Amino acid sequence: MSASTAVEEAAARLRGAEHSRTPCAPVRDLIGADDVEAAYAVQAVNLRRRYDAGRVRVGRKIGLTSPAVQRQLGVDSPDFGALLDDMVVPDGGAVPAGRLLQPKVEAEVAFWLAADIDAEVADPRELRDAVEAVGAAIEVVDSRIAGWDITLGDTVADNASSGMFVVSGTRVPLTEVEPAGVVMSLTRDGDGAVVSEGTGAACLGDPLAALAWLAAAAMRFGDPLRAGEVVLSGALGPMVAASPGDRFTAGISGLGPVSVSFADRED
Repeated sequence: MSASTAVEEAAARLRGAEHSRTPCAPVRDLIGADDVEAAYAVQAVNLRRRYDAGRVRVGRKIGLTSPAVQRQLGVDSPDFGALLDDMVVPDGGAVPAGRLLQPKVEAEVAFWLAADIDAEVADPRELRDAVEAVGAAIEVVDSRIAGWDITLGDTVADNASSGMFVVSGTRVPLTEVEPAGVVMSLTRDGDGAVVSEGTGAACLGDPLAALAWLAAAAMRFGDPLRAGEVVLSGALGPMVAASPGDRFTAGISGLGPVSVSFADRED
């Protein structure tokens, strides 16, 4: 099988899982477990189809930045994906029943960009002027691959296991908060249990370092970060499985709360 055929077949397998709402087998049998170039090619095929169907990219997400999440999934490198307009959930809103296959939630720091980042960055602190504001976010990750049985190649191909996301309505100037020092607590409102905890330092040592990693990776793939985009910088603690009827609230010091629920029936 040629490399291009393998990429197309992997993309088709993932699309089939999304459309049928039935998780599929991993795609590493087609593209390899760690061939990052091939995996991003698969991601690009399916994103292009969504753009052609009218979807608009509103930002990017960085995945696999937390050692806890890397251990959960058995991977050892960050990745990135695209955030589209149909992935947005308003703060306090609900993920529709049946929309996602195997959702999990993780709390993150979000950056809104005021300027393009299309030049090499030697020090993450150089990115501060490119950041318009920062806020709290919950990413609802999902996998089209059965049982979350993924390698780095599988999750990259699957748009970095993107699902949906919610960002707080409150945006804070970066001058008022130090992302590396924030403290996060994620609770499940049904029983009030704290289900995940962490700090900004759990995200590659500093969410700004994660942003710098993404900026370099995006330039490498010829698609630099752009002004107006939102960037989810990566989990601050372990991800948590979500079930119908659940409601989660993430509190991040200096950034306030953000919440999302999961509808327990289809309207």
